[in-house]
Amino acid sequence: MRTPPNKRGREAAAAVITGRLNARVTLKAQAQGNVAACFDGYRIELGQFSAAAIKRALALRAGLPIGALRAARSVTEREVALLVRRLAHSGLLEYRLAHGRAGKDLVMIEPQMADYWPEVARLNATDTVALSRFAYLRRRGNDMVLESPRSPALFRICDPKIAATIATLSAPHKVGRLRQMQGSAAFALLGLLFACNILFKVDAKGDSPRLTEGDASLVVWDFHDLLFHTHSTEGRQANPTGGRYPYVGVIAPPPAVRAPWSGNAIDLETFAADRARSPFATLLRQRHSTRDFDDAQPIRIAELAQLLDHTMRVQWKWTTPLDFGDGNTGCDIDYTRRPYPSAGSAYELELYLLVNHCDGLTRGLYHYDADRHALVPIMARAQDIEAQLAAAQFAMDAPAPPQILITIAARFDRIAWKYSGIAYALILRNVGVLLQTLYLAATDQGLGGCAIGITNIDLFTKLTGQEFYVEGPVGQFALGRGREVGESG
Repeated sequence: MRTPPNKRGREAAAAVITGRLNARVTLKAQAQGNVAACFDGYRIELGQFSAAAIKRALALRAGLPIGALRAARSVTEREVALLVRRLAHSGLLEYRLAHGRAGKDLVMIEPQMADYWPEVARLNATDTVALSRFAYLRRRGNDMVLESPRSPALFRICDPKIAATIATLSAPHKVGRLRQMQGSAAFALLGLLFACNILFKVDAKGDSPRLTEGDASLVVWDFHDLLFHTHSTEGRQANPTGGRYPYVGVIAPPPAVRAPWSGNAIDLETFAADRARSPFATLLRQRHSTRDFDDAQPIRIAELAQLLDHTMRVQWKWTTPLDFGDGNTGCDIDYTRRPYPSAGSAYELELYLLVNHCDGLTRGLYHYDADRHALVPIMARAQDIEAQLAAAQFAMDAPAPPQILITIAARFDRIAWKYSGIAYALILRNVGVLLQTLYLAATDQGLGGCAIGITNIDLFTKLTGQEFYVEGPVGQFALGRGREVGESG
């Protein structure tokens, strides 16, 4: 007779999650015990540690089980656990799921948010789970990856059986049945995916999955819109962003002006009867980006009030019943009129002002109430304010932070409630119109301004306490009194 497998043998092959250094990161220790993480020309100081802890930390290149870090007892073990946590907080670790420490890789977990730490959510065998409608499998190089704009981590699938199991979750399945099919590693993976919002529990009442996944604010999002929102900003994805010139050496720089079409060109200069420029035409030509601000002469609150009045203030309001043309009016919809145009008169954009230097205003974060033409202070942590200002300074390549940083945020449900498939595209068009309006108003008042091309949606969440998909940043504008040309910095 064959001897039945014992429990000890099965437990030895239990799923293990290991943390290890990202391949691009190197740990460097100085004689006095200071440890730094170095990558891509950057250096992050991690603190001072004992020689024993540093020696143990070198094993991070191969990987350390994160379960052992939670149970750290000795002084050295606690030091190592602290060092690992600091690395994780900076997004410098990746995580491996395998059958035991020596087993082959099943899944590699790549953080997409700086402070991600793998958590295995508790699921019961009777729970029914399914893939989020925002989750997707795709090829990346020679790898298959599973990700979602709602997830703080990306999962690189190393075992084809795991990929097949994930594919079956397009339809709801019982957790217990999946564990019988794939074992403890799959069970751990289900908990990891659930904690990352890639899986969700299906409502036993049979309600629409779109309604039971997340909250009411998530219902209005289309898959492609939420994906574009997270992948065209910082904070929830780890892809390189900004002016990195990725195609140098691949293709030639495209010309600044398009090559002309063949055909007889009509010279429009011959039709310019009046050479005198209107004030508006002059204003358009005077508009430019200002990145250097004169903090000795900061913008005044009266000037800020005038700019907000000219660009964003509600001018009037009205209510109209929704009419589908069949006599059924449905419900009433409120509208406003403001100085700039907006798709469908939705006016979903909100302004949040981070005041650094303004004569008459205390430093801090404010929301502009466009209806009451008022600034409402918002409690925010000093370190988050400093991080936002530093990010704006870096994005502009400026010598100092702006006097006022205006973050343009969108109330996504306001425009997605009406428009299907094009909601986010319309938001971005509205942002472009508002940025030009801010530029012209600042120029007209003799102020300086500069549009900023990248925002961090996770940092905005920390500042305001709002979920990134409820009301999130879609643009930024630096404002202040520009330094006179010729002045030294």
